Amino acid sequence: MRCSLRCKFLLLFILISVIALSSAFVLRGLIMRDFAKYLDGESQDRIQRVVALLEGGYEQNGGWHRDRLATDLAWALQLGIAVHLFDSAGQPVIDSDKAVSALTPLMRKRVLDATGYDPVTLKSVSVPYPLYLRGEEIGHLEAQVLDRAKEDYFVRSSSRVLLASVTILGLVSVLAGIAASRRLARPILELVGASDDIAGGNLSRRVRISGNDEVGRLSRSFNSMASGLEAQEKLRRTLLSNAAHELRTPLAIISGELEGMLDGVLPTDRSALQSLHDEARRLTAILDGVDEMSLAEASALNLHKETFLLKPYLVTIADRFERIIAEKNAVLLLECPDDLRINADPDRLSQIIINLISNSIKAVSSGSRVEITASLDAAQVCLEISDNGCGIPVEDLPHVFERFYKGKNGGLGLGLAIVQELVTAHGGTVSVRSSAESGTSFRVMLP
Repeated sequence: MRCSLRCKFLLLFILISVIALSSAFVLRGLIMRDFAKYLDGESQDRIQRVVALLEGGYEQNGGWHRDRLATDLAWALQLGIAVHLFDSAGQPVIDSDKAVSALTPLMRKRVLDATGYDPVTLKSVSVPYPLYLRGEEIGHLEAQVLDRAKEDYFVRSSSRVLLASVTILGLVSVLAGIAASRRLARPILELVGASDDIAGGNLSRRVRISGNDEVGRLSRSFNSMASGLEAQEKLRRTLLSNAAHELRTPLAIISGELEGMLDGVLPTDRSALQSLHDEARRLTAILDGVDEMSLAEASALNLHKETFLLKPYLVTIADRFERIIAEKNAVLLLECPDDLRINADPDRLSQIIINLISNSIKAVSSGSRVEITASLDAAQVCLEISDNGCGIPVEDLPHVFERFYKGKNGGLGLGLAIVQELVTAHGGTVSVRSSAESGTSFRVMLP
C-alpha cells in the first residue's frame, strides 16, 4: 500500500521518538549497573569494618568470647551484615541469630526493628572471609548482606517513574508528530494539487505562502510561475484574437472582389488585380508582424549579448535612413560620446532603434528634424529618439505600446509593442512623451 507524504512524516517522527525514548532505558541500565557496583563496593567496605572489629576484639580479649561477640555481631547487623563466626579449627563460635538472642529484650527489639533481620528469609549463600592476627589465621567468618530495602525501593520507584515518563512523553511525541506531519505536508500537498490544476489548464490556481523557509520560497516561485503562465496565455489569446481580427478585413475584401469578378460584376482588369495584390501584401505584412511579435516575446530566452562601442553602431543605423531623410527634406542628428559602451544583443537593439526612427520619420514633415541622443545616466544607457513632428494625440498616448493599437497614422499597431517586448527582454524600460507643439520623444533605458 502506498504511504502518503503525511504518513511518511508521521512515521519519521515516531521513529525518532522511539530512538530518543529508548535511550532513556539504555541510560537507566548503565546507571543501575554503576549503582549496583557502588552498592557492592559499599557492602565490601562494611564487611571489612566487621572483619577489623572482630580481629581487634580477638586480640583484646585473648580469644573468642561469645558474650562479648554478641555486641559486635549486633553492631554488624545494624550495618546490614549477617555473620557466622568460626574459629581456626572451623568450629562454629557464634552467629547473628545467637547474638540477637543473647541481647536484652529492649536491645533485641531495637536491633530487629532497625535492621529487619529475619533468619528464616536470610539467603543461604554466604562469602567466607579469613581472620588473621599477626599473620596467623585465627578463624573465618561467613558474611551475608541483608536485603537492601531502601535501595530496592529506590530502584522500583525509579522504574515506575521512568515507565510513566516514557509513556507520557511517547503519547506527547505521537500527538506532536501528527500535528507536525500535517503542518509540514499541507503546503507540499497543496503544491501537488495546484500543479495538477495547472497541468489541467487551470492557470488561475495559486497556493498559500507560509513563512520564508524553503517551502515558502517554493510556493512563492510556484505562484510567480503560474502568474507568468497565465499572463502568457492571455497574451497568446489576445494576439490570436487581434491577429484574426486584422486578417479578417483583407480576407473579406479579397473574397468579395473575387466573387464580384466571378459573377461578372467587377472587371478583371489590371486595377482590380492590383487591388487584390495590395490586400495580399497587407496579409503578408500582418503575418510578418505577428511573427516578429512572437520572436520579440521569446527574445528573453535567446538574447546574445555582447559589449560594444555605441557610437559607430548608431552611425551605421543612421546611414540606412539617409535617403529617406533626404526625400523628406529633413535632418537626422546623432549625439553620442565616443567611449560609451553598451552590453546588449546587437540585432535586437537595432530592431528597437530602427522601429523608433521609422516612427519619427513618418511623423516629421519638410524642414523638420529627428534626433538620436545617447548618454550614461546612473549606470544605465539612455537612448532617446525624438522629433519635432506632429506629435501623438493625448488620448492615444496610454495605448501606443498595446498590440494592434493603431493611431492616426495607421499601420499594424505592432511596431511599438515589439519595441517594448525587446526592451523588457534586455531588462530595460521604454517611455514616451509627446505634444503637438514639441513633437514626440521615446526614451529607452538599458542596463
